Amino acid sequence: MNPSLSTAPVGQSTPKPHGPYPHATTLTRRKLRPGEPGTRKLWAEYGDRLVCVRYRYNAENKRRLKTVELIIAEAPWEPNPRKIPVNKIMPLRVGYGELTLRQQVKAAGGKWNGQAWELRYQEVLRLGLKERIIDSKH
Repeated sequence: MNPSLSTAPVGQSTPKPHGPYPHATTLTRRKLRPGEPGTRKLWAEYGDRLVCVRYRYNAENKRRLKTVELIIAEAPWEPNPRKIPVNKIMPLRVGYGELTLRQQVKAAGGKWNGQAWELRYQEVLRLGLKERIIDSKH
């Protein structure tokens, strides 16, 4: 609610907006799966669309909120088998005489495993070393 567009009479206070997340100060204490006590009525109502029921508590307002997570749409999906997770450790080829490059790899968290340097894929990309990855099959 924009206070400048208020329709309240002059002299009366207007309700304060809660911001974009009015329940951001709540604490989730219980998360229940469908069929557990406390979910049966909702499970009967929503069936297989019910994912979970959460009980959230707001100490400031002394309120308990019951929320539900529902499946509202389902579609086929295939993960991209070629996508490499950014935290995957990749073996790198760094020549014996490439001291500056070795220092960069070490500074980025690289470790020597006795055969190759190992570095997280995210750091490999950041340093521009994708062409130095030894195992290209991932």
